[in-house]
Amino acid sequence: MEDYKKNRDDGFFPFGKGNETRQNDRDDTEPSSSSEQQSVYYSYGPYKSGFRGNEPYTTSVSDSGGVSKVEISAPRPVRPFGTNISQQPPADSNRTWQFGGKKRSSFTGIFISFLAGALVVGSLMFASDKMNWFTGRQSYATGTTVQNSSGSDGGVMTTSLIEGNSNVVAQIAQKANPAVVLIDSYARPKSRGSSLFDDPFFRQFFGDGFFPRVQMPETNSNALQKIGAGSGFIYNEEGYILTNEHVIEGAEEIQVTVEGHTKPFKAKVLGSSYDYDLAVLKIEGDKPFPTLPLGNADEMKVGDWVIAIGNPYGFEHTVTVGVLSAKERPITIQGNRGERQYKHLLQTDASINPGNSGGPLLNLNGQVIGINTAVSAQAQGIGFAIPTTTISALLDKLETGAEIPKEPSPFIGVALQDIDESWLKDLKLQSTEGSLIVEVPRGTPAFRAGIRQYDVIVKMNGEKIINSADLKEKIAKAKVGEEVTFTIIRDGQTMDITVTVGDRNAETDSGQ
Repeated sequence: MEDYKKNRDDGFFPFGKGNETRQNDRDDTEPSSSSEQQSVYYSYGPYKSGFRGNEPYTTSVSDSGGVSKVEISAPRPVRPFGTNISQQPPADSNRTWQFGGKKRSSFTGIFISFLAGALVVGSLMFASDKMNWFTGRQSYATGTTVQNSSGSDGGVMTTSLIEGNSNVVAQIAQKANPAVVLIDSYARPKSRGSSLFDDPFFRQFFGDGFFPRVQMPETNSNALQKIGAGSGFIYNEEGYILTNEHVIEGAEEIQVTVEGHTKPFKAKVLGSSYDYDLAVLKIEGDKPFPTLPLGNADEMKVGDWVIAIGNPYGFEHTVTVGVLSAKERPITIQGNRGERQYKHLLQTDASINPGNSGGPLLNLNGQVIGINTAVSAQAQGIGFAIPTTTISALLDKLETGAEIPKEPSPFIGVALQDIDESWLKDLKLQSTEGSLIVEVPRGTPAFRAGIRQYDVIVKMNGEKIINSADLKEKIAKAKVGEEVTFTIIRDGQTMDITVTVGDRNAETDSGQ
């Protein structure tokens, strides 16, 4: 009994001490007729098999009344998860504890629970995907919204690159490719070392080291030689093709390769514009040509998906995909005949490379919203396209070969420079904000209005001027013929001068 008490007091029993009695632990000895015989409480402890054949496992318990043998029924393994210890055990001590009043094999219960859980989770995933519980009406990161220009109500059409139409790009490319053409330009060699890749236009955007210098072989032959290649697309089934002017610039012969035809067509230039970098070609065929429809670039939003198709590096009908990165981008490129000042360009991160020029930029309706024109060599994913809004305004004149006037270019005719701190005392200024006029050519709008050299422009129409770049940007946004008020400081005195914005292209004597 001392051993029993010691074990009990030392914490041997995991379910309690002293007079705390577990209802599932029971005294298996026969009741004694002696009133002095005490009940014995025990715990299984770690389970060890005590059976030898059919003989029960017995142990001896001693107390003050002597030694008595106790027969213990060997416990069956208990399930490893928790149980309700307050539950009454069954009368038969050889039975294992049951849960929920039902007897069920462990494997069957686990398997049924797994199936039920899988069914519930699968149902929730299916419902959330179909009903867009977490993403609303539009798929996250895969959907895009474009304007349906073909609809009568001009409504918005939601298109997803994945959900509902996983091969939308492939479908557009399949339909558009037959109308995308390869344009090869040929000319007779004029001088040694001359090539299309020496054009400042290409070197501005692709870098001086991008193309190798091509040495033309010395020959007495007047045979035509290939000087360049680019892309274009057929927009009229009679064989009218749109492309960039720089693709066919200097060409004496132009050959157009159309998908499905074994031989290239000789093309005629109907009209072109150096300033707008656009050209319309015409080829003759015995049946209608596949075409691409012109869309409205104004309906596109920044972030909408776009698709570029062209012939970069001679890889015909290459398809690249990106988004519309920005709109109304102006850039200036120095060409063989002077500067090309592009305005209203579309910026995209769809890959554009040499040979893509003149190819179409498409929306997800398969409509042309721009002509791929240039890409910045100093950055990745910055390409530019001439929008169809510009093209549509000039298309009739390009088809008929009519002269296309230059787009008005607002200017006032001054040369500008930022203000250095060392000049503050001489110019009687308090800060370096503003723009210093270092030259005013005679006859320019600024000269006629009374602006002079060493005047400092600090405001335009009441808006503060930070530096020369800020002033140039504000003048560029003005309209030709508009009257603007400049606040200037001259010899420490502040005054306002009104200038009528002129057209750089119409002026014979112009400054920066």
